[in-house]
Amino acid sequence: MQSFDTIPEQEEAKRLLTAALEEGPAHAYLFHGPRGVGKRAAALAFAGELLGAPERVAREAHPDLYVLEPLGDQIRIDPIRELRRDLHMRPFEAERRVYLIAGAHLMNEDAADALLKDLEEPPEYAVIVLLADELGPISPTIRSRCQHVPFRRLSQRAIREFLAARGVEGAELEALARTAAGRLDRAQRLLDPEAGERRAALIELARSVYLDPGFDPGAAERTVNEFARERGAEARALAEAANAGEETEKQREQRAARAGRGAEREQVLDVLDFLAGWYRDLVVAAAGAEQAVLNSDRLALLSADAEPERALAAERAAEAVRETWRTFEELNVQPGLALEALFVRLRRELAAALGAAGKM
Repeated sequence: MQSFDTIPEQEEAKRLLTAALEEGPAHAYLFHGPRGVGKRAAALAFAGELLGAPERVAREAHPDLYVLEPLGDQIRIDPIRELRRDLHMRPFEAERRVYLIAGAHLMNEDAADALLKDLEEPPEYAVIVLLADELGPISPTIRSRCQHVPFRRLSQRAIREFLAARGVEGAELEALARTAAGRLDRAQRLLDPEAGERRAALIELARSVYLDPGFDPGAAERTVNEFARERGAEARALAEAANAGEETEKQREQRAARAGRGAEREQVLDVLDFLAGWYRDLVVAAAGAEQAVLNSDRLALLSADAEPERALAAERAAEAVRETWRTFEELNVQPGLALEALFVRLRRELAAALGAAGKM
């Protein structure tokens, strides 16, 4: 199926979707897997085939395509109600109507309950596609009403090809491909001219936990939140500039605010991903498996930092970061105190090892 040719890898997902197009689609699908691995592109390609207009659907310009964006940290009930009203309008041009719900894992309980009514008995012409980064927040009842289409992290080869096509080469290509950790969205952000400065600052932050005798968990939390605020401000500016049709000034402000909050949350998750990767690299470097290091362009730093006394502590530190990541992803908590508590824990885990190594 040519519509899926531009989507790297994801062979199982492509096989399931090709079969659906050949045999006739189900009424609801749940595309699930990490962010930035092709779920949205695959959903639009699938919708393009269903509606018989791949190019128009790719531009999201087809009248029988309905896209619901979270634009923030939750999908609340009002956008789902609007979707449900539209759901009972017959197709304008095609034989079907396709509804894409991006960030479906962000639906709150009321929104999920409202959507469930139409997942149980949808109109015959409707195909509903939910895109979720995590299955955990999706209720079992909604999951059971959908055909599942799983997506995986991409291989380093696929990420290298993506970056090489954009002019990255040499040692930088290998380092960025590993840092992207199988996600095209992260690879794209790493191409930002300011991304190198942000990454250097995060490396300094990660190392300061175990190298700086005066490390301040509160200051570390403020640094992470400053990154989040910067990304949130960029997202708000883009949302304010976007043409969202007829809306009041208040609605435009609310939409921009939700976009900003969502971007801030994504930035915190990205920072946690990076910290977990750095402490994991310390463990890998201490074991002598240098070829498996994610931050390969910082191998000299990692080798110098990866003392035997630090390896077990770094493993516990990486797990502490992953636990915090899961808390943010699944429970949608506010960052402030949770981040400071994390840095206190990281300091406690790594400081004991430093004391044994004579570093403090």
